Amino acid sequence: MLGTSLRDLYREREGKRKRESSYDTTGGNRDYRVIRPGERVDLCELSGSGCITHIWMTMAPTDDTLEPYLHRKVVLRMYWDGETNPSVQAPIGDFFGIGHGETRNFSSAPLAMSPEDGRALNCYFPMPFGSSARIEIESGADKAIKFYYYVDYEAYDRPIDSPLRFHAIWRRELTDGVDDQTMSNTLFEFGGKNTTGDGNYVLLDAVGKGHYVGCNLNIHNLRMTREWNWYGEGDDMIFIDGEPWPPSLHGTGMEDYFNTAWCPTQEYHSPYHGLTMGGGPNWSGKISAYRFHIEDPIMFDRSIRVTIEHGHNNHRSDDYSSTAYWYQTEPHKDHPLILPVNERMPLPDYLPFNAQDMKICFDY
Repeated sequence: MLGTSLRDLYREREGKRKRESSYDTTGGNRDYRVIRPGERVDLCELSGSGCITHIWMTMAPTDDTLEPYLHRKVVLRMYWDGETNPSVQAPIGDFFGIGHGETRNFSSAPLAMSPEDGRALNCYFPMPFGSSARIEIESGADKAIKFYYYVDYEAYDRPIDSPLRFHAIWRRELTDGVDDQTMSNTLFEFGGKNTTGDGNYVLLDAVGKGHYVGCNLNIHNLRMTREWNWYGEGDDMIFIDGEPWPPSLHGTGMEDYFNTAWCPTQEYHSPYHGLTMGGGPNWSGKISAYRFHIEDPIMFDRSIRVTIEHGHNNHRSDDYSSTAYWYQTEPHKDHPLILPVNERMPLPDYLPFNAQDMKICFDY
């Protein structure tokens, strides 16, 4: 199939351009689906060979009040070719690029949140299917919502030209660090040596053949201190096909993997990388960053394990969540059912206790 380069636009294309949407089939203006708390609703079921080329979605309250953290409460799932375990499973806001149940205006090549206030969600990842595709929404919201959507796709009269299918998975973890009261701040931030990668935060652990194409990573800095409190000293380590440490893709620091530098706080977005939430003073609060390997996908023949240290030598105890995106052969490794809605909720912006105490009450 032809790509999307401007140089290819004049070339003849095969297939039929189609769409599934929430338009009012009566001809009226109720162009949305009402999804009630706890409901799982199929937005579309496509048959035959094809490729989803664009998704647009937005949500609104059925009354006048937008529910807090709605974009973490609603879950998006996608299934290809009759599979029963989803290839895509993530809270809707996290899937479209930003975590913490927040939205922000930003633009990248495959994902964007557009005005007003980032609540128009767009995806341009191509999603091929050989015989069928199904997209499902599950609402964990407290109230009924109005859900609007377009699913734009191409239908073909011949088999799809690749065995790889699009995947995305969301994870969350309260990272298990060390007690910062037992050492100096310098040792806590920069001391020790990680020579195995054990204990790193895992963004993706996949089995099959394919290529990893990026992620967004969200961190809530839970450490309360007046000393240097930079959260991102950890290195990225990507293990391909079961290779030992050090992996062939070993980085130099979290901000370096996200193509930024020098402990950034300035919010920024570009086609392939960005910092969409920069945190507060002394790197406090909530951070969100993305990195897409569109021009530099990371190939694997048997497996891939994408990891990053949570602080140097995994010293930090922070709230991490992420969505990883990749293409691979089927069947994929089974994805467990996503955390219940109460365990997906962001933590308070300001905590009255330290991260060690948080381990007791943040139970999932």
